[in-house]
Amino acid sequence: MYDDILLPVAPGSAANDAVPHARSLAERYGATVHVVSAVDTLEHTLAGPRAGAFSERVEKSAERRVETVTEELEAAGIDAVGSVIHGDPLRVIENAIADTGADVVVMPTHTRTGIQRVLLGSVTEKVVRTSSVPVVTVPMADDEA
Repeated sequence: MYDDILLPVAPGSAANDAVPHARSLAERYGATVHVVSAVDTLEHTLAGPRAGAFSERVEKSAERRVETVTEELEAAGIDAVGSVIHGDPLRVIENAIADTGADVVVMPTHTRTGIQRVLLGSVTEKVVRTSSVPVVTVPMADDEA
């Protein structure tokens, strides 16, 4: 049923409750997990000497996160492929679905409500609405909760 699973991870995030769900699906179906992190630094719109340094920090953080998750999956006997892609997270995920041939996307969703939800929006919510494949969402509590 599932041969390829897309698992988006955020740069710098130490936790992602979706990882065990992706691992479970991969174990059950013998699937490959494609771990992807979108780096959207606004590098091209920011000016000044700090823009490059900020971009580098975000990219290094994304690389470490993808490597950590990929190694965790491989240690569990799962085929895993990781990549860091520059661009708007929604577009990166949409393109990764097509590029990897993903059969399902597994991703976290924050439990924001009210004005936080309106102001911050939700990449996961947008993926759910626009994805051409099923999306498994895993609720995560915010750090402040």
